[in-house]
Amino acid sequence: MIIRRQTRKIDVGGVAIGGDSPISVQSMTNTDTRDTESTIDQILRLEKAGCEIVRSAVLDMEAAAAIRTIRDGITIPIIADIHFDYRLALAAMENGAQGIRINPGNLGGEAKLAKVIDAAKLHKVPVRVGVNSGSIEKDLLKTYGYPTAENPKALIESALRNVRLVESHGYHEMKISIKSSDVMTTVSGYQQLSKLTDYPLHLGVTEAGGLIAGTVKSSVALGILLSQGIGDTFRISLTRDPVEEIRVGFELLRSLKIRERGPELISCPTCGRTQINLFKLAEEVERYVQTMVTPIKVAVMGCIVNGPGEAKEADLGVTGGNGVGIIFKKGVIYKKVAEEDLLETFMAELKKAEEEGQNS
Repeated sequence: MIIRRQTRKIDVGGVAIGGDSPISVQSMTNTDTRDTESTIDQILRLEKAGCEIVRSAVLDMEAAAAIRTIRDGITIPIIADIHFDYRLALAAMENGAQGIRINPGNLGGEAKLAKVIDAAKLHKVPVRVGVNSGSIEKDLLKTYGYPTAENPKALIESALRNVRLVESHGYHEMKISIKSSDVMTTVSGYQQLSKLTDYPLHLGVTEAGGLIAGTVKSSVALGILLSQGIGDTFRISLTRDPVEEIRVGFELLRSLKIRERGPELISCPTCGRTQINLFKLAEEVERYVQTMVTPIKVAVMGCIVNGPGEAKEADLGVTGGNGVGIIFKKGVIYKKVAEEDLLETFMAELKKAEEEGQNS
């Protein structure tokens, strides 16, 4: 049983983070924020996949102003990602940003930070203090050295220094992130930080890589931390369509039995017995179940051997071969169809299961 670390609770646009609130799954848009139509379209796809908070880069005043239009077109909270220019943080909050991600130490000094915090108080906007291995202050690197798994002190002290800067202006609506591209540095850093503060923690491995490398690195690091009760919200960072980040995020939570959203999909790895186009079938089913919210178990199997028998716990499954498609429920054959009609028929069964789940 996982025992959650006790943290203070903050509110990001109606989504609670920390305390006893569910661990939330985030992503970040990769569109040009100034292109509001494309950005809204991407966020709506993220919402459909289950994304609960979204972050967008604010590179200039036009992007800051675009936050208003984007917020009006979506339903989940939007966080403005700010670097260096404090005026962008002010403009983003004026235009409806429901959170800001900043590194307080790189905004240009105490006076500029004070203006940002005053605006955060005014607009009731929480602050994410975000520090990466590549953005640590030079004096801390000189004192502690570059952060490693054995010695992440520079990363931790940089975060706490910036937290103290915000606190010095009388503001405590914060969450903290300390990210590294190295898995074990990330794990060690968060483990040690969690003992030094009760602010909610945003987890992530920065610059994790593409679909395979990024999924593995993020799942290892975040899986270790979440299993230890560390972490209140997170992003799986992938060089990929951000919708994939949400899919990986919820599968991670499901595997740890922390949260469950939508169907659990199981499929066999294929072998010489496979006589249907299992890759295409599994891909199409996987794409569809990501739009579902009913927590059923769905199986896509390659042959009769691995079909109803090995997947008998599945609520709904599909297999086939030699021109025949089979749909089964709880290990019992439910329907036989021609192989060319299998995908369409199975999709109809999935839709029916989703409707029944929502009406139950």
